[in-house]
Parts: sequence; structure tokens; C-alpha cells
Amino acid sequence: MQVWRKFFKAPLRVTLIVRKRNTLKLRRQMLLIKMALAQEKHETKAMLHTYAKYTRGAANKSEMKEANQQLVDLLKGLGIGVFAVLPFAPITIPVVIKLGRVVGVEILPSAFSELKEVRDKKTIADKQSPDQ
Repeated sequence: MQVWRKFFKAPLRVTLIVRKRNTLKLRRQMLLIKMALAQEKHETKAMLHTYAKYTRGAANKSEMKEANQQLVDLLKGLGIGVFAVLPFAPITIPVVIKLGRVVGVEILPSAFSELKEVRDKKTIADKQSPDQ
């Protein structure tokens, strides 16, 4: 009887470990999205302040260039939002993003692509660092 108890406990442990790992992975991904959205929010506020300065005639060309770039990022985010309300959004959004990259068009706003670059650099650094 004890052999059967040990036999059945092992798959249960594995299931619990896998569930915990997936939960942590999902939490990390959600934190990355939260950081990217916070960055977009900050950049959008700066864009609005720049446009307010422009109406008073106090904005220079570099500020306007950054504000216009943020406006393009904002429109990109709205474009992705259209796909979010369609049926099968978890399937269509990654396909559209991948298709855009194949064609050479970046669909995601800059905050999300910058996070991807940072994450890629971190994984490359982890692979190059010697193990203990």
C-alpha cells in the first residue's frame, strides 16, 4: 500500500510544480506589460504637454519630433486594440504582429519593442555568462 502512495504522489508533485512555474511565468509577463503600459502613459503625457507648448509657440523642433513619434505609437496601439475586440484575439494578434515583422512593419508601440530588445539582450548575456 505504501508503494502505491509514493507512486501517486510523484505525478501530483510534478503537476503542482508545473502549475506554480506557469503562474510565475504569467505573472512576469503581466508585469512586463504593466511596465510597458506605464511607459506609454508617461510618454503620452509628455506628448500632450509638448503639444500644449506648441500651441503657445514654445516648443522646439526636437520636442515636436518626439511628440509626433509618440502620436504614431499611440495610433499603433489603437490599431492593435481593434484586433483585441475581434473573436479569436489571442490567435489573431500574435499572427498579425509576426506577419508585420515579416513584411517589415513594426505594429507594436515603441515601449513594447524596447522591452523585447532589453529581454533579448538579457537572454544573450545569460547565455554568454559562464555557469558556476
